[in-house]
Amino acid sequence: MDVASRSQDSGVEIRSADTRREVYAALDLGTNNCRLLIACAEPGGFRVIDAFSRIVRLGEGIGDGGDLSREAIDRTLAALRICMSKIRRNRVTHLRAVATEVCRRAGNSAAFIERVRKEIGLELDVITTREEAQLALDGCSPLLDPENGHALVFDIGGGSTELMFLRQDAGGATLKAWLSLPHGVVTLSERFGGYAIDAEAYRAMQEEIMPVLRAFEAEHEVAATLGDGGLQVLGTSGTVTTLAGIHLDLARYDRSRVDGLWIDFPTIIGICRRLATSDYELRRRHPCIGRERADLVVAGCAILEAMHRLWPAKRLRVADRGVREGILFELMRNGAVPTV
Repeated sequence: MDVASRSQDSGVEIRSADTRREVYAALDLGTNNCRLLIACAEPGGFRVIDAFSRIVRLGEGIGDGGDLSREAIDRTLAALRICMSKIRRNRVTHLRAVATEVCRRAGNSAAFIERVRKEIGLELDVITTREEAQLALDGCSPLLDPENGHALVFDIGGGSTELMFLRQDAGGATLKAWLSLPHGVVTLSERFGGYAIDAEAYRAMQEEIMPVLRAFEAEHEVAATLGDGGLQVLGTSGTVTTLAGIHLDLARYDRSRVDGLWIDFPTIIGICRRLATSDYELRRRHPCIGRERADLVVAGCAILEAMHRLWPAKRLRVADRGVREGILFELMRNGAVPTV
């Protein structure tokens, strides 16, 4: 019997696994979050049977070339143990677990990854920025409209922000150019503040990343494509899904209402500016922000507004999907994967 339930950790609707089928798992360990999806393949996609998401702040305080702290490692190991218990309980047959910016940057990441292998039995693959961008793109691809000749896809992470410029046609999307900014919600919040933020700090966050964005624009002329009306903008990250939840005035975050949502950019920029001038306690109490994101969301707003200053699109499409979904598509497509 295929019984539906709901994961308390992520809000994703899940269904019990058919033990006769292959079961796939994708784990994405980032600077801020640890996320897991477990699924079975179905025609045209997959069916999620279990999920987990927890803010672990693995990259808290590392700066440039610093070490992962003992407290951050302990929080992350606790989350990874839960992930591994779910992987075993669901009898996963194909697994890929990746780590991103924090493990590319931290001085003691190799020791941390070895500890994960020995204590938990999980092999973490530290992927490049290029592969991270490609996986995020693969995960979001069902939300791309092929009628648009081009697309700009971004993923605002904890330690970095991935930006992808695509050409689209009936055969699918082709990556024309990509950029990995070494700035995310954690790194900007730690540098400029996340609790008490004034207009000057909010503007400074934007100016921090503008030179890199302008260089990307100068090389690839994204604005000209936007001016021709043939550019779709798609955002995937906790920032854009949080802003979508606020826009919908949700009493509790609901992925089914957020994923795939279109929002006019003036509306979403207005929400960003209200958050940038809001009190920390007000942000903390909002059901779509909460304590774990209240000091980070304004930095995400600054990154989003900086991009919009260069590429003032009319609408944004929101994706509550990304690297994990990209990994699942990759596993189901390729077949040659590790076995648990």
